Amino acid sequence: MAEENPYQITMKKTFFYKFIPSKAEEEACKANNTQWIPTRKLIEIRDIYPAPKIDLKNPWQIKKRINRAEVVFGKIEIPFFETFEYILRYWNLSKAKSLVNGVRISVILWDVTEENDPKKYESGSIRFEMMYNDDYSLLCMPLFNDRGLRVDDEIGIYWDPRSSSFMFKLLSQVRGN
Repeated sequence: MAEENPYQITMKKTFFYKFIPSKAEEEACKANNTQWIPTRKLIEIRDIYPAPKIDLKNPWQIKKRINRAEVVFGKIEIPFFETFEYILRYWNLSKAKSLVNGVRISVILWDVTEENDPKKYESGSIRFEMMYNDDYSLLCMPLFNDRGLRVDDEIGIYWDPRSSSFMFKLLSQVRGN
């Protein structure tokens, strides 16, 4: 029987949507002459499937090509599904709630492109935030500047639950003009 790592035991985060008002909420809306607005709340649930395993030989769970907006704003966009599946699983509920409520969370980012000389980014210059469309972004202008990231460069990212930080690697770089 394989030994299970404790950092792989997680609670899945999901949104609970409330589409039907309670009797009191319905009466309050009627009294104020307002319409009921469905709400959502971030909750944790037990997942019947284990968290995705991180293959330490190829850990890049999120791979993507950099687009123009990311270069201009110095941020890496991470889709909703990948954020919930590969990042928020390892965060505590309080921190995850802050993120989905619009708080920019300061995080640590390791650039491990040069495996023998990793570079650490922290001290508030690296932040993770929710975008207007429910996707997320990793604001990391210093990384873009230092690494010279350009449109169509391929990168890999994953959340390392052992160090509670993002890991970044430039997988392939487009040759400049």
